[in-house]
Amino acid sequence: MQRTVLKSKIAYAVLTDANLYYEGSIGIDHDIMDQANIIPNEQVQVVNVNNGERLVTYAIPMERGSMKFVLNGPAARKGLSGDEIVIISYIGVQDGDVFDPIIIDLKHD
Repeated sequence: MQRTVLKSKIAYAVLTDANLYYEGSIGIDHDIMDQANIIPNEQVQVVNVNNGERLVTYAIPMERGSMKFVLNGPAARKGLSGDEIVIISYIGVQDGDVFDPIIIDLKHD
């Protein structure tokens, strides 16, 4: 049996912008994407710490070192600049396999 488990989590990223008139997605600093082992266009879940909203979208790389986190398209309605978010990616593993997730805490580390 295959199970879906946590692959990586970027905790307490701060939204830097929201662009309503865009195809959709979340832009993430490419350096942070690399650290979290998230590839361009990978499905991610975004949880807004400030308002409790959750959404599923895909990741697009932003400028390296920019610390930019941008909600695009309809997802832009789910958060405001300054909101803290958690970005989560998952992986399928075979039952019994152990997977150690990558946790990046941008607030406390």
